[in-house]
Amino acid sequence: MRKGQCSRLVFCNGVGAFSYFTGTYEVDMDMNKEKIITGGKDVAEKMLSFVQNSPTAFHAVSNICDILRENGFCQVYPDLLFSLSPGGKYFITRNSSSVIAFILPDSTPSGFMICASHSDSPCFKLKDSPLSSAFGKYVTLNTEKYGGAILPSWFDRPLSVAGRAIVDENNVLTEKLFNIDRDLLVIPNVAIHMNGKINSGYEYNLRNDTIPLFSCTGSENKLGELIAESLGTAGEKIVSTDAFVYCRERPCFIGAEEEFMLSPRLDDLQCAFASLTGFLSSEATDTVRMLAVFDNEETGSYTKQGAASDFLLSVTDGIVASFGAERKKYAMLENSMMLSADNAHSRHPNHPELSDADNYPVMNGGVVIKYAASQKYTTDALSSAIFEKICLKAGVPVQKFCNRADMAGGSTLGSIADTVISVKTVDIGLAQLAMHSACETAGSLDTFHMSEACRAFFSSALTCRKGEIRIYPQEI
Repeated sequence: MRKGQCSRLVFCNGVGAFSYFTGTYEVDMDMNKEKIITGGKDVAEKMLSFVQNSPTAFHAVSNICDILRENGFCQVYPDLLFSLSPGGKYFITRNSSSVIAFILPDSTPSGFMICASHSDSPCFKLKDSPLSSAFGKYVTLNTEKYGGAILPSWFDRPLSVAGRAIVDENNVLTEKLFNIDRDLLVIPNVAIHMNGKINSGYEYNLRNDTIPLFSCTGSENKLGELIAESLGTAGEKIVSTDAFVYCRERPCFIGAEEEFMLSPRLDDLQCAFASLTGFLSSEATDTVRMLAVFDNEETGSYTKQGAASDFLLSVTDGIVASFGAERKKYAMLENSMMLSADNAHSRHPNHPELSDADNYPVMNGGVVIKYAASQKYTTDALSSAIFEKICLKAGVPVQKFCNRADMAGGSTLGSIADTVISVKTVDIGLAQLAMHSACETAGSLDTFHMSEACRAFFSSALTCRKGEIRIYPQEI
């Protein structure tokens, strides 16, 4: 910043005080309490149903696309991306496991308001030839670990197989999703009598310990038959598959007053669903409202369908070209912002010492803003201030998260996506326990908090000029 200049943040048409206490905004929650409790349970129930029906990233994106179609969105393909109509509602997929949806204004947009999350979760992927024999008596499935799973949480649970199949139909290759929708597999623990170290720091071996039991000898062909049956096609037509082992535990509410949820894949389908509901309920502005759900965040995002790819850049370029606004692109990006929505670590009731003493969130406490000096989270003072002011007006509580200084933290897609398309970005999430477990715990009200925050964000617009930033939310 040059000498004599200053940055100023103005909330146009805003109400309420911009004040802090213990790191969060002072919001009068009494006026919102009934709305949050009623809306929170309803949104949470819908979210858990979405998670249960989304065993893989392919299924999650397929379900999102179905919801978009039901709300009047048209699917667009790469060859049509540069001929979009003002005022239109579109979505585009890549690899069937990532999706970007967007709502165009009626005239040249002033900028982009983007929320990005991810569709994948830690699990096990079947190898190309997955069947193995266990000393001639059992059939097991040969797998590889996908992402950073908490391995012990996968043992002695009902599991099954789902994914994508490439089917040859009259010499035309087509994609079809499959889900063997029944309890099919188990990864059995070794009895404590045979492994006395199981409770004292046992180190799991991925080649031996995490292999699912599938059947007794004589049923070697059954897996292909089950996949073909779920697809409604002949087994010989299946050319190849992307098949994953997933947790079959039924999502449920727990706690004395059902304050919490226990479910597989909350990281990150909770944020994906909440941002989708906020996106669909938002009000029109002169910006492009854009929802992005990327695959492969759990393995680093460096794939053609990940946040490090050109997917987001290609879509924004297509939109700019459709309005004939190539010369205004950089001004539009300056007026743009992205939410990187991925869940955060709640302070643990049994291990509070693992959290920073002053910068920790709790479940049901609202949307979490995540900070890291390492820039694994991309939040800075400016992006945080903008997002907090939007949440303040919407009556959404905000919490802060920093890792303990002597503990390495995780990362998410925000900083990675920023290297592809440079916009103001804040990393946010919802507080949860047991991240990357086969079953995770989160607050029953927080899906609603995120949905409301995203609705307010998408209903806002920014102007950034000469060091001054104005937020135009109109009425949120």
